[in-house]
Amino acid sequence: MEDVLAPSAEPGAPPGEPAAEKKPGRRSRRTVALIACAAVLGVVAGVCTGYAVQVQRDPDPLPPLAQPEIAQARQGKAPAPLSASADHRVRTDGDLRRLLVPRPAGTRKSDAQQGWVDQHDFAEYFFEKPGPMFGELSDEGFRRAAVTVWEKGNATTSVQLVQFRDAEERGSLSFLEGQLAYMPGDKWAGNAGEPIPHSSNGRAFVSDHPKSQPGYVPMYSARALAVRGDIALDIQIYDTRPIRMKTVMSLAERQLERL
Repeated sequence: MEDVLAPSAEPGAPPGEPAAEKKPGRRSRRTVALIACAAVLGVVAGVCTGYAVQVQRDPDPLPPLAQPEIAQARQGKAPAPLSASADHRVRTDGDLRRLLVPRPAGTRKSDAQQGWVDQHDFAEYFFEKPGPMFGELSDEGFRRAAVTVWEKGNATTSVQLVQFRDAEERGSLSFLEGQLAYMPGDKWAGNAGEPIPHSSNGRAFVSDHPKSQPGYVPMYSARALAVRGDIALDIQIYDTRPIRMKTVMSLAERQLERL
């Protein structure tokens, strides 16, 4: 019986060994790499070309706005700056004592505190409640105060200018409203007072009856309150004789004119 030999898997391969797999040649691998590089270069070149073309083109105009065109106001000549005498801020930011009404002729300077008055001393004027008054002044933004006091006979006149930091709130108006609120009471003026001319918020009071205490001479009083800008005006007159409304009203008008 003839021996039958199994055919080899590959011509020329030794008997009994499987045929080796074919590997791509070096030339085929190089061809694939060149094709891939060419594809990448083609994409880059296309992007660069598109960008260059876009740069050379004029920008596309934007669509018109939906709202109508607003006409611009004509700019005229700017107003001239205020002089120092007309600028209220320049006047009131200076020496507040210079704005006090001058002491009238025929009067004498009082021994009471004159000139600058700090918050603590000003609160002491309200001897019935200096503590609460100090707190109220803090809440209202007390800045500074200037006072002048003179005497004539048995009469004493005090003029106070109280300035506040009227930034977010009007502390000057708050102070004024607080003082006006209790003045009509029987313990004080006992009447509603009269408005001060050329003032939108000022009032003057003359007490209906004198205040009397055992061992003391009866004392009449008058008071004027107003606000001009960030400054509150407080005028007080005390005398052993009745005080005329004209006296306190005239003094208040003169002081407001200086503000």
